[in-house]
Amino acid sequence: MTTLIKISIAITLLFLGATANSQQLNGSYSGHLEVQGMQMELIFNITPTNEGYSATLDVPMQGASGIPLDSVILQDNNVTITSAKMKLTYTGTVSGETIEGTYEQMGQKYPLNLKKTIKTKPGNTALPSTDAELAKLAAKSKGNFKYSVEDYFKTPEAYSFQLSPDGKFISYLKRRETGERDLYLKETATQKETLLIEQKEDVIRGYFWANNSRILYMQDKGGDENHHVYGVDVTGENKSELTPFDGVKVNIIESLKEDEDHVIVQMNKDNPQQEEPYLLNINTGAITKLYTVKAGDPPVSSYDFDRKGNLRAINRIVDGINMELLYKIDGEFKRVKITEFGDTFGIISFNPSSKNPDEAYVISNLDGDKIEIQLYDLKANKKVKTLFSNDTFDVSGLSLSRKRDYEIDYFSYTGVKTVVKPVSKTYKKIYARLKKEFGAKQFFTVGKTDDESQYMIAVKSDKIVGEYYLYDVKKDTVTLLYKLLPHLKAEDMATMMPIKFQSRDGLTLHGYITLPSGYREGQKVPLIVNPHGGPQGVRDYWGFNPEAQLFASRGYATLHVNFRVSGGYGKEFLKAGFGQIGRKAMDDVEDGVDYAIAQGWVDKDRVAIYGGSHGGYAVLRGMTKTPEKYACGVDYVGVSNLHTFMGTIPAYWEKYRELLYKIWYNPEIPEEKAIMDEISPALHVDKITKPLFVVQGANDPRVNIDEADQIVESLRKRGVEVPYMVKYDEGHGFAKEENRLALYEAMMGFFAEHLK
Repeated sequence: MTTLIKISIAITLLFLGATANSQQLNGSYSGHLEVQGMQMELIFNITPTNEGYSATLDVPMQGASGIPLDSVILQDNNVTITSAKMKLTYTGTVSGETIEGTYEQMGQKYPLNLKKTIKTKPGNTALPSTDAELAKLAAKSKGNFKYSVEDYFKTPEAYSFQLSPDGKFISYLKRRETGERDLYLKETATQKETLLIEQKEDVIRGYFWANNSRILYMQDKGGDENHHVYGVDVTGENKSELTPFDGVKVNIIESLKEDEDHVIVQMNKDNPQQEEPYLLNINTGAITKLYTVKAGDPPVSSYDFDRKGNLRAINRIVDGINMELLYKIDGEFKRVKITEFGDTFGIISFNPSSKNPDEAYVISNLDGDKIEIQLYDLKANKKVKTLFSNDTFDVSGLSLSRKRDYEIDYFSYTGVKTVVKPVSKTYKKIYARLKKEFGAKQFFTVGKTDDESQYMIAVKSDKIVGEYYLYDVKKDTVTLLYKLLPHLKAEDMATMMPIKFQSRDGLTLHGYITLPSGYREGQKVPLIVNPHGGPQGVRDYWGFNPEAQLFASRGYATLHVNFRVSGGYGKEFLKAGFGQIGRKAMDDVEDGVDYAIAQGWVDKDRVAIYGGSHGGYAVLRGMTKTPEKYACGVDYVGVSNLHTFMGTIPAYWEKYRELLYKIWYNPEIPEEKAIMDEISPALHVDKITKPLFVVQGANDPRVNIDEADQIVESLRKRGVEVPYMVKYDEGHGFAKEENRLALYEAMMGFFAEHLK
């Protein structure tokens, strides 16, 4: 919300202020700013040093903590705290354990009195249910089930398989008995297995092969999503943190196959609200900035590099909501396209096989409703030809052969299921061989060696978690590497059935229904409707869904609806959801429930709603919009108040604020603010009459814990049953196995109590 003070996360080193009275300040001092009727807590953490003081700032409402401040100066009981980057000054008078003063930021002054406090865990720690209470809830799920919750949700013994570029190793994450996941290597020739990285407190969020001898991996702190890059040699040596910058979010955006010593990353290192690209030396951690977004320039959403690491194009947000593509022509970045949000024009890859250096493969829906793949001349700003399209679904998948001068191997897209269209003679032969091997099962190329002599293949379905195979082209052999969760037998799993129906205002909607295995025609079973997160551009897919399979094993059907604003169905369908979150998008979910009831599949009196992120919001909105429709609900890291949600977005989302307003609502427009008031569940808790289970990660940077706290506190005051699970080592969703298991065990108990 623009009326709130915007606190930017500073990343500069601390500068210490000199003072002769260091003994008078030590610890955390908390106070609340009041801005247009809303309160925001600020916590100054002050530590004495030999030179004076150092200090950091926490803003719990924004999920921000440990923000470095420049100086703390204490003279004659008068304290001054400053941050030049944040344009912040606090001045006050110290009296014992209190400070009375004034907070000034960006020309605005507010009274702010601070009181010494003991820092606690995020949120209201008096609200979460105790472990004993949650265990009692979990115990309500009783039955002689073939598979336990752990069977569905424990970390696979091994997963995230990758081939080294030379094919000498297979890498993977491997589960310990206690649930942690460590990074291992296995030599393909000898099958010798080696532990490379042992997980400590924080989860390995992802990894990839930078070259034949070095692997890069990502970690954050407790789910705060400020990912750092680490490197390690295949020998286990030269292990180091390559981006040791506190409060900085790092993403690897280019692997640079032509330069084995570097990758390109983007970081919000110099501006918390803007990611900028850097060349990162994967051995030493040395960085070179490749582009600076100048103050006053439109924010940049992404960068396009060629295979040699040259920055060729920049995508910017102009006027808050339009997308501008700048392409480098004769040494200068010049505008090629400007598109409104919802329209698509983006570079997949430059075309190294062409004699024209300005030729690229792009995705575009500027010529029609659906995204298609085109060959495009960026300098001439014209389409050369359409390469691949579909009348019903957006297409975007393209695979090139580096070995064969970047020849197109295949196109792919997601329709009802995933579709692969072989193109090159070589890949047609490979695809035919794999088709013979796997038959009607869905299979995908998920990796290959640089010489393309070996391919890693994943086989999946609605009943198969995943199977990994190695295809040796020269030997023409297909070798099983690993089956994920092999104890889950396909014959015991439920079928995910694609469905299509009409919304109340005439839109064609797609989705999936999973009925319990052994379902008999005419049987009416309980239903769990599961709106997806996002919500924009995201969609549900056909395939193995562990939640749906768990629910089916307990006798519940699961409904997934790709409501308007979901991706993959064309721009008109996407745009139909703008400004309709919680309204027509919610109608679509309800229409899906009515469709399932009309088919005779489910009992209309035993319908639950469960979802995460936007799906969690949909739970709360559904239970306030049509409370009679649902027997109960489970809100997992969901938004409850659109006003506080807009006011607590992470700093790196700030450039997307106007886009967020377009997709959701703009609180600065009275008519839209009125809609936000109408559809914010926290403002209508009196309409929630059915049991609700709330689940939250305390360190969530996207949906602040205050979103969950306020709904729980309000409902409990009204006597509504609200079990509340908070995990203090998690963020936007639970990554740690023990937390996932606790969540689903409690959820099954909750559903057993209210749906059986």
